[in-house]
Amino acid sequence: MNPSFSRNPPPFLRDPLAQPARTAPARAKTSSERLLDLRYRLEYAALRALMLVVRAVPLDTGVKIWARIWRRLAPHQRRHKRALANLKLAFPEKTDAEREAIALDMWENLGRVMVELIQLDRILADPSRIEIASADIFARYRNKLGPAVGVSLHMGNWELAIWPLTLAGANPAAVYRTVKNPYVDQLLRDQRKDLYPAGLFGKGKVLGSREEGQKTARLIMDYVRRGGRLGLVCDLYDNHGIPVPFFGRDAKSVAIAAMIARRVGARIWMARCLRVGKQSRFQIELIELKVPRTRDKSADIRNITAAMQAQFEAWVRDAPEQWMWSNRRWS
Repeated sequence: MNPSFSRNPPPFLRDPLAQPARTAPARAKTSSERLLDLRYRLEYAALRALMLVVRAVPLDTGVKIWARIWRRLAPHQRRHKRALANLKLAFPEKTDAEREAIALDMWENLGRVMVELIQLDRILADPSRIEIASADIFARYRNKLGPAVGVSLHMGNWELAIWPLTLAGANPAAVYRTVKNPYVDQLLRDQRKDLYPAGLFGKGKVLGSREEGQKTARLIMDYVRRGGRLGLVCDLYDNHGIPVPFFGRDAKSVAIAAMIARRVGARIWMARCLRVGKQSRFQIELIELKVPRTRDKSADIRNITAAMQAQFEAWVRDAPEQWMWSNRRWS
């Protein structure tokens, strides 16, 4: 039986292995704590109001509106400069105008993603919106996955890249970056419950939580070791990562997927979610990444990480307008 989170865990509890903590005596909040809590509640209320506005119109209409808004507004903020700088590193042969066009298309895609992330239920309720392009691979392995690490990148709508594992009844969990606001954090977790039936492991700290980065790493390792299926997004810069080539330059890359798979004997499944056209319709492509297990563990982990980033690069070259160039990647 796969390990899983409780269907109704206590608020902000992300540890499926932890024993119930002893309840500490309640203490009165300080004035600063009350002000912080008020701010968090107001932020949560504002987000809920925005969600009501977005959901008041049909999904495809909202996607179209927000794509236009992001295309118009995003180039005026600092992350646009980072996107253009990254594009210049990756595509020095392209003109400034060509790189600007890619960046603008990227912002359009991110505008669509923002609307889609608060309407995942509507997308998943319509099977015609998601096609598994690698149907032969999916059919061959869906009933014999074993412990697995699913790896994706910020492309198309990356949250949906896990869908083949969910559809196969593999009961996947995932790692995500926690939000400091505990009310918003819980809301975002609730939005993803249909994609990750086994729950979410938070990376970072949130008010009321008991987790830390090292603890999360230990938990996810044990989760996969016990037969779990774990989703990770691994295309960002990692201060503690392994430098491997990405678009011809060494980039410190996330190695936890390689470490887990190499140590516990799990498969690595790579997936990209590619947007089809300009609506909320997607193709998900799957490949299995071979996991070498030689006597040199460090070399195995480096080789797996390098192969992963090479596949990411190929996918990004194929559809550069759908990758998130505004993220930190090389330094």
